[in-house]
Amino acid sequence: MSFSISGKTAIVTGAANGIGLAIARHFVDKGANVMFADIDEARLEDEVGEESRAEGPVRMFAGDLRQKLTIANLLSATVDAFDRIDILVNASRQCALSDALDPEADAVEQLLEQNLLTSLRLSQMTAKRMIQKAEKTGAEGMIGSIVNLSSLAAVRTQPTLLGYSISSAAVEQMTRSLAVALAPKGIRVNAVSFASVMSASLQGALRENPDWRDVVEAGTPLGRIASADEVAEAAHFLCSDASGFMTGQVLTLDGGRGLLDVVSAPTF
Repeated sequence: MSFSISGKTAIVTGAANGIGLAIARHFVDKGANVMFADIDEARLEDEVGEESRAEGPVRMFAGDLRQKLTIANLLSATVDAFDRIDILVNASRQCALSDALDPEADAVEQLLEQNLLTSLRLSQMTAKRMIQKAEKTGAEGMIGSIVNLSSLAAVRTQPTLLGYSISSAAVEQMTRSLAVALAPKGIRVNAVSFASVMSASLQGALRENPDWRDVVEAGTPLGRIASADEVAEAAHFLCSDASGFMTGQVLTLDGGRGLLDVVSAPTF
């Protein structure tokens, strides 16, 4: 089986910075056409504005994907630019501290909306576009791949991450449910779950709490924090034919951390 994604068209959300940007950049480097999508228009412009205005594999879309109309506009912009959608990576995600005993500060509703429902709606509407394109062209077999991002917080509970833990667990169940529903249509759905990754948010957290690095590394058997590029490589694998018989799976990228019960160690 081939690891190639060359010539395929991908939408990557959360692509203005951090993990989403690393995934989008990696896909471009591997020959894919990529729509960089994010709510932060200024940062998107800084990262890919000039490239997106050239004839090439990069386009950008700025908008609030919590709105269904914005999702529809994103899909139309991608099809207008590249004629098709083969891959969706739901990399737009948010982490917030929670107070488990305070309904006004538990962050559950906020994070379910951002991390679960936005990804679900986008996945549903993207799948419909993929199916319509396949019916129009007579394509058979596998026609698309969807990758979600989850977290070790889905299975390693921390009271201060109540909302994030719940939304991460929900993303993993959404992955399995969509995988079963979309398999007959030729669309695979998988997820990458990770622990500490050197994202923009973690870099900021470590600046404020330098001692966290030692805590996280001590609680990780491989003894280090992952790079965003390593998440990108895992997403690449799940979108390639090399994972052609995988669907509904959660690929864990945590340096062995999930094998330990280090509840006190920050997940991020």
